[in-house]
Amino acid sequence: MGKPRSPKGRARLAHERLAAEYEAEVELDHTNPFELLVATILSAQCTDARVNMTTPALFARFPDAEALAGADEIELQELVRSTGFYKNKARSLLGMSRALLEDHGGEVPTDLKSLAALPGVGRKTANLMRAVAFDLPGLPVDTHVKRVATRLGLTELDDPVKIEFELNPMVPQGERGEFALRLILHGRRACFARKPNCADCALNDFCPSAFSV
Repeated sequence: MGKPRSPKGRARLAHERLAAEYEAEVELDHTNPFELLVATILSAQCTDARVNMTTPALFARFPDAEALAGADEIELQELVRSTGFYKNKARSLLGMSRALLEDHGGEVPTDLKSLAALPGVGRKTANLMRAVAFDLPGLPVDTHVKRVATRLGLTELDDPVKIEFELNPMVPQGERGEFALRLILHGRRACFARKPNCADCALNDFCPSAFSV
């Protein structure tokens, strides 16, 4: 089979190849949408491994939006301190949980607009929540998605929202989340920001950037 010449063709082939390499999943431990939302807020500029070390005690102390909304801010800061930027994150968690109580009956909403309006939650997290927690269309664009998509020649844009809109039509609507999650995993495990492992990459026969970074 020849190399795909269009961005859409490369996206479809990358989607197919990466499906054989990775399970489409997040690496944040969670058992429900609320826990995933909390963990994702904590994951900003922090590794998933560190978040996963932090959340068990946090969830045991504050298992739902109602409990978290009533948390003492200083205690909350101490519980999330190890994830970095703990004061801002504690403030976001309090604001998010209170917004869930006031506007959504304590439940995590499913629509993009409502999710993105929550304190500490932007469009990237909202799309992640839709894709992972609710099995709805959503294509979160983080630094890994942006880097891998750029190297594959799927986009030349810099703005994450514009990249999302450009990538959306390239894969079936119901598979956008899986596509993004696999790009994230590929970015973490092979297509590194520095010295990508092109030799062992499943996409190296058609990636325009292979062996040139």
